[in-house]
Amino acid sequence: MTRTTNSKPGSHTDKAERYVLRLYVAGTTARSMVAIDNLRKICDKHLHDPYDLEVIDIYQHPEIAGKAQIIAAPTLVKLAPGPVSRVIGDLSNEEKVLFVLNIASQVAYGS
Repeated sequence: MTRTTNSKPGSHTDKAERYVLRLYVAGTTARSMVAIDNLRKICDKHLHDPYDLEVIDIYQHPEIAGKAQIIAAPTLVKLAPGPVSRVIGDLSNEEKVLFVLNIASQVAYGS
């Protein structure tokens, strides 16, 4: 598992709700690496609030994937802020990822 936390200088972690994301990947395949890269780019570009990203290899941690009912990889799960939502695939469709993560409204209004 790999964890990434972004806390930008001057960010108000007590006021802003932290995004909690889990990306389930299948080893170090090209598709997994593309999904990780795409997600990091999206987060850096659009998440102005702090976020936690955990990358979980389903080969190394099948029990975690089983508990989360992951049936395909890569799968991105947004745990917070609610509601919980999922995106399956390499996350190359930025608009779809933003919509599912409910970030599209923030981008549209410049928040």
